[in-house]
Amino acid sequence: MQDVYIGLDIGGTKIMAAAANGAGELLERTRVTTPQALDDGIALLLDMVEKLRRGKRLMVIGAAIGGPLDWENGVVSPLHQPEWRDVPLKRIIEDACAAPFRVEVDTDAAVLGEYYFGASKPKRLLYITVSTGMGGGLLIDGQIFRGWEGAHPEAGHQAVPYRCKYPERISCECGAPDCLEALVSGNGIQRIYGKPAEQLTDEEWAEVGYNLGQGLRNLAVLYAPEKIVLSGGVAMGGGERLLGPARHVVTERMKLVPQPEILISNAGYDAALIGAIALALIS
Repeated sequence: MQDVYIGLDIGGTKIMAAAANGAGELLERTRVTTPQALDDGIALLLDMVEKLRRGKRLMVIGAAIGGPLDWENGVVSPLHQPEWRDVPLKRIIEDACAAPFRVEVDTDAAVLGEYYFGASKPKRLLYITVSTGMGGGLLIDGQIFRGWEGAHPEAGHQAVPYRCKYPERISCECGAPDCLEALVSGNGIQRIYGKPAEQLTDEEWAEVGYNLGQGLRNLAVLYAPEKIVLSGGVAMGGGERLLGPARHVVTERMKLVPQPEILISNAGYDAALIGAIALALIS
């Protein structure tokens, strides 16, 4: 009987799942729309796991989900899933599937995936997602960097010296008035420019890229990473129109610490799913 490791990417709009062998090679994958109701969501997760494990020996399940969460006890409360509050997901999955379960914030899972399935193994790897919101994860010597009492650092909620044609429209969903996420995320772009990111002009992309660059500069000065990998719909859709201005800010304005490589993730939209597989494999 073949050993199988399962990864779950539990998002607010979709759930992706995949099965891999012990070498990390994907055997099968599936994707469904995330139900609003918690009970429906749990039932769907268990059904996906059951289908992927069929005829195989289930070893470990890894999962990536939005924060906040208690990664040690596996209790989750993803902000974009309002009915998922203080859910003991680890206990539920382990009781139902009789296999170890490990869960991390999606950006922490994604940075693990970038490291373990990437061509290089940088000592300091920073992963940033710019999508509906903005977040990040930092890996140091292959280990997730955690804050005080295990807190997840929030890269998107730093303040930066920004440029914005419509400063009166800046508003962050966390309640603070001046977060980077409010300037560069999909939701922030929609509020500021009145249209989705894919409709931005080159001039507007340059403004968003400048603001992102200021944030990357802050992170690079503090953490001195060798590489910064970006993913998420806004980052991937913007491409060089976003990264070009961002790199220019980092190159021109960051002094004293080495310049990091800044690039788009090869994993793309699968970054958190690949990370969930990595979580299962290294558990």
